[in-house]
Amino acid sequence: MSATDAAYRISSFEDTYRIYELAEAATDSVVRICPERGGIVIGCRLHGEELLYLDRATFLDPKANIRGGVPVLFPICGQLVEGRYEWEGAVYSMRNHGVARTAAWEVESQRDDGEASLTLVLRSNDETRAAYPFDFELRFEYRLKDGKLAILQTYANRSGRPMPVQAGFHPYFATGDGKKLVYRSDATQYLDYNDGAVKPFTGAIDLGGLKESVALLDARTPTITFPLGDKGNVRLDYSRQFRTVVLWSVEGKPFICVEPWTAPNEALNRKEGLLMVEPGEELQLELAFSFAKN
Repeated sequence: MSATDAAYRISSFEDTYRIYELAEAATDSVVRICPERGGIVIGCRLHGEELLYLDRATFLDPKANIRGGVPVLFPICGQLVEGRYEWEGAVYSMRNHGVARTAAWEVESQRDDGEASLTLVLRSNDETRAAYPFDFELRFEYRLKDGKLAILQTYANRSGRPMPVQAGFHPYFATGDGKKLVYRSDATQYLDYNDGAVKPFTGAIDLGGLKESVALLDARTPTITFPLGDKGNVRLDYSRQFRTVVLWSVEGKPFICVEPWTAPNEALNRKEGLLMVEPGEELQLELAFSFAKN
């Protein structure tokens, strides 16, 4: 086995679905991805610490929305009123968080030379066009290197008209039972979806007892850091187009979701904050996960 082979490894195995595993020996880091279940990351161990929560029952049930991991949100994040939106005079129905998280993605390539990476592709089809009337091609590269996971995203418009995109991710972090965390962000305001009020953000937010999420609105720096229990700190770095970070949890469950979105909830209906991709053009974004022990 060569030094390169020993440093990085890509393997796959069956766990109801085909799971791909990216591993980096030097940092004791492992990332597990399931293309068939929405291209989702179901495990992310960085520097020996598992960052993510996963409800295995929802993962194994093909009819269930997965509660855990890092679901991919496209072409909407959040919900639509009555599950519908209007575009160019026509009304369409779409499930929460869009069409990508329930679709089967294809494995395009993988490499273990200097890093461990897996590239997945999702292309529009009759089912996606019924909810979102555009031809698209999504290409996500999951890259593990130096104890950090980066997700490099390409959103390509294969239609003959501009394509509206609200992109995002829904990571479930295994933060434990505490719901009041301090988030390091330079945002100064957040929108509380529980009462619709915009409130000052001073760092600490208590999600305990809240049914709905809250959303950081005006951060100038595209990064956020928060504790993973008493083990260390998770840091997310992302493209500037991710202008909203949504915080959400469920009472009694040991996770908190920290979700970079490119626009707030209902963007398709409000026609606000959408990223418009011109015909034949591509939108490129990035999200990176890192962890530092205490």
